[in-house]
Amino acid sequence: MTEILLQRASLALTMDDHSRELTGCDIRLRDGVIAEIGTGLSSDGDVIDAAGCLVTPGLVNTHHHLYQTLTRAVPGGQDALLFGWLKTLYPIWARFGPEEMFISAQVGLAELALSGCTMSSDHLYLYPNGARLDDTIAAAREVGLRFHPTRGAMSIGESAGGLPPDSLVEGEAAILDDMTRVVDAFHDGAEGAMVRVGLAPCSPFSVSRELMRDTALLARDKGVMLHTHLAENDEDIAYSLEKFGCRPGQYAEDLGWTGDDVWHAHCVKLDGEEIDLFARTRTGVAHCPCSNCRLGSGIAPIRTMRDAGVKVGLGVDGSASNDSGNLMLEARQALLLQRVARGADAMSAREALRIATRGGAEVLGRTDCGQIAPGKRADLAVWDMSGVEAAGSWDMAALLLAGPARVRDLFVEGRPVVRGGDLVSFDLAAALLRQNDLARRLMA
Repeated sequence: MTEILLQRASLALTMDDHSRELTGCDIRLRDGVIAEIGTGLSSDGDVIDAAGCLVTPGLVNTHHHLYQTLTRAVPGGQDALLFGWLKTLYPIWARFGPEEMFISAQVGLAELALSGCTMSSDHLYLYPNGARLDDTIAAAREVGLRFHPTRGAMSIGESAGGLPPDSLVEGEAAILDDMTRVVDAFHDGAEGAMVRVGLAPCSPFSVSRELMRDTALLARDKGVMLHTHLAENDEDIAYSLEKFGCRPGQYAEDLGWTGDDVWHAHCVKLDGEEIDLFARTRTGVAHCPCSNCRLGSGIAPIRTMRDAGVKVGLGVDGSASNDSGNLMLEARQALLLQRVARGADAMSAREALRIATRGGAEVLGRTDCGQIAPGKRADLAVWDMSGVEAAGSWDMAALLLAGPARVRDLFVEGRPVVRGGDLVSFDLAAALLRQNDLARRLMA
């Protein structure tokens, strides 16, 4: 039995069904779950003083491209729209291999952990020079985060009218075979799973209609989730209308890409009918506000989605289009953008934080995560509210308005990943040295 006791937390935002906010509470973590919440608890295990701290469920990242951690702020893509940005970066990514995938995932997940994230998805859709999804899964195991990698794919290259170069696309039979392989090898559907695999063709403009349909059939046969990019910007909508004769939401529905086991990234340009479709089918959305700003895609109608009943979580998106991987800052940006679009009362700090925690867990199908309640997984973030960032704050719960963006302590499955503001699960300094060396090679 392993046990950690958080004592005297000044405030715990539970994100439970009653949205309870508990003051002066103790939280017992035992064997990977939250065993008890109360006051005056004692333990023979590791006791951590949380006085002066806010405790939240760990943040959940529902969309990322971890391999892009090696290509931040690339000059040719800094001021480009989505399609031009991709064309700039594809040739660089074509030079990656297994080591680049491993190190970039390791560093990207570390960055997420320091921002309070305990669970992250990843959308890996290119596999040059022997790279495999296995590389990122190995990295996540070292960092210690709960991981939802998705086996992405591109099958339509430039010669066939697609966007990516032919060197980065794969044959569709081989794609489906490897999707089957990684699900069989790594997916764990049990409660408390540390790895769950999803299937994720990159986008409607980089794979065929047949692959989208076949992937949906395979995912349902295997009992895993589906993910892709959808309705990201005006170019995306124009492409769908020209090539498919319909809007992206209709295209998704026709091919089996709606339902409780599906979540789409971005959805900036969904219209009212598509939002109603997503609400009715319980289809999830990964909202990536910083990337949407960075690429000039627009402001996703998250307030309208939430009001309609659409499941919404947050994603930092790839580090080549953000160019950060701080999920707490992503939540703040989501809050601010909805206020820009709809007014200062459009979204509260508490609601935005709920989207970043329980909202993301619901999008990923994790009813066992995303809240502080007995029996739920012991994925917790502890925020020190005594520092300069929160100085003068009257409300700890308004963490997104005034509070630290770096976590003090982070626990995943009851195990420490961050303590005292530093990663303790692996050697980050060594990983950064290796990443910098790889980045220099790519720039040469």
